[in-house]
Amino acid sequence: MSEESKLFFKDFNKKCTILNVITKMDVQLIDQDGNPTLQLIHHHIPAVLQNFDNEYITINETMRQHEANSYYYYVNSFGLEYIAAGIWRSGILYGSVLIGPFISSIPSIGFVSDILSKNKLPVSERKQLEEFYTSLTVISSMDSTSIGDLLVNICTHEHIDSQLIASDIITPPLNKEKLKTNITESKTMIEARYQFEKRLMDAIARGDKEEIARIVKESNSLIHISDRIPESPIRSAKNMTLVMNTVCRKAAERGGVHPIYIHTISEKFAILIERAPNLPHLKKLTIVMLNEYCDLVQTFSTRNYSSHVKKAVEYIHLHLENPLTLHDLAATLHVNPSHLSRKFKAETTMNIIDYINQKRVEEAKLYLQRGNVSITEIAFMVGFNDLNYFSRVFKKMTSFTPSQYMKRFT
Repeated sequence: MSEESKLFFKDFNKKCTILNVITKMDVQLIDQDGNPTLQLIHHHIPAVLQNFDNEYITINETMRQHEANSYYYYVNSFGLEYIAAGIWRSGILYGSVLIGPFISSIPSIGFVSDILSKNKLPVSERKQLEEFYTSLTVISSMDSTSIGDLLVNICTHEHIDSQLIASDIITPPLNKEKLKTNITESKTMIEARYQFEKRLMDAIARGDKEEIARIVKESNSLIHISDRIPESPIRSAKNMTLVMNTVCRKAAERGGVHPIYIHTISEKFAILIERAPNLPHLKKLTIVMLNEYCDLVQTFSTRNYSSHVKKAVEYIHLHLENPLTLHDLAATLHVNPSHLSRKFKAETTMNIIDYINQKRVEEAKLYLQRGNVSITEIAFMVGFNDLNYFSRVFKKMTSFTPSQYMKRFT
């Protein structure tokens, strides 16, 4: 890269940083060869969706074929949406600025099912993908047009450093009596908050949503303590809610949830908290967050299982689409098959094959409700390698054949 190009991209590094701060969205700077030279990333894109090697080149090629005042609304096969504008000088494309990913509608369970089936992704990735797509910014057509217009104007003009003009800082006089009172009140509030967090953690670790509702009702002022901080209430509230997210994360771990599920939901709420536009929205988000962590514990907790059964359940959840048998699990866990079978039945009240089939049928229902994937394909997607066996198992567990179940939703 020439010295001129280096200075040129240094200028755009500043512009990309400004875009990232203002939009709260991921911003990337791509050079003319399709290589990312700057990546300001908030979202951790799941590994199964990371297929951007040739897409940067495609974006640049598209920009070259259009006028300098054009922007590109790009949607990839995973439903991730981006807006790009070319960096032009003297008729030469030096690269592109890319904003995204975002989505243009709130993702449903069916949306994730379609992404999984269309791209032949492992069904065991469902939970992680649901959390990821939910964390994305939802952009309206008016928003996308404005972002495109902004990008074009930024990319076609040189950056000018701004100069801050600040007013004089006025320091209020110190009131010693008020300070003493505030310290006493703070001590009481902090002690109450620690007790409140302990009760919350215990309830989340059990997946007890009814107890959560009672705690929230009794301790409403503690959840929203930041309302009383006058300097920057929304920032203070976000900080407190981020702390609450960490408390929930630790509680779910104590409740026996695998780290992979905790990570995806924790990351989702960290992004949603930062994006919250006002205090009422943040208050609602806090309640949603507490309940979702409870749901996570109810669905994925292995707290009451012995070590071998816990590892077996986690392995099943994470490899549902793969061949799974008692002997496969036993070999993976380095344990005697008969011993594992006895322990699994005693602790889950189901034998291993029935447990695997139950989880596969639960996953198959989501695709059958959509009605846009063949029953044969669904059977293979969720881990059955025999259509007749899938049909027998499905009817045994639901009292419907797969086709009968599908017709109920189409």
